[in-house]
Amino acid sequence: MGIDKRKAIKGAFRIPEATLFIVALIGGSLGSILGMYTFRHKTRHMLFVYGMPGILILQIVVFLVILNAPIEFLTI
Repeated sequence: MGIDKRKAIKGAFRIPEATLFIVALIGGSLGSILGMYTFRHKTRHMLFVYGMPGILILQIVVFLVILNAPIEFLTI
């Protein structure tokens, strides 16, 4: 988020929004949320304001499901 914010200020080539979401999906959702508010970047875009926390919640749910899954299920 910081790099994209700096590029936005300078008018340089920007990081695509899809790339920012892919980074969040592969495990960077908490960092994306923190970066959004630290750098005040994408905080007016409702897709980011609701999407990033949504991804984080989904990741927490998946983590808890895996953590509570029976051991037999995990060894298959």
